Amino acid sequence: MQPIILASASPRRAELLRQLGLSFTTMALDIDETPGQGEAPADYVTRLAREKAVAGYELAGEAEALVLGSDTSVVLDDRILGKPHSREAAVAMLQDLSGRRHQVMTGVALAGAGICRVRLSVTEVSFRVLAPGEIQAYCDTGEPMDKAGGYGIQGKGGAFVRQIQGSYSAVVGLPLDITAELLADAGVPVWKYWIS
Repeated sequence: MQPIILASASPRRAELLRQLGLSFTTMALDIDETPGQGEAPADYVTRLAREKAVAGYELAGEAEALVLGSDTSVVLDDRILGKPHSREAAVAMLQDLSGRRHQVMTGVALAGAGICRVRLSVTEVSFRVLAPGEIQAYCDTGEPMDKAGGYGIQGKGGAFVRQIQGSYSAVVGLPLDITAELLADAGVPVWKYWIS
């Protein structure tokens, strides 16, 4: 099998990729994640996914390697809610999301010799109305601090979610359906590794 590299330090993305039954290594990259002036959220996440995959491929120095890059943003009213930089920012994000529907956009890119394919997953997420006390208690756990939009659906933040339409794994950080399709298109159908 070709070497597969996940260009991410996210333990959540690594855990999701492990669900596909593949052997892979991870690589942390330092990519500027500042949105461009007037850049649409979908363009932003796909650009970052591409930049991570291409930078990872170049850094790996293995011609046969396939490098996955991914980026996830929570989008409310066409505004990107990144990772909160403070407890106060996390509280403000959760107050904004309370009782409302937002989008989680995840870009996924696969780079290899002479290729870089990029796909976008958009999931609609609806929050129930959150009480001020539960927002404060959630922020006290520290869970919001490294999560786009200030919540983790796979953790305690899952208690806030009333409904999702789309990919659960994309909300966590790596849409498995798209990832499997990209790998299959590159000659690595994941199901072949389930048998062994």
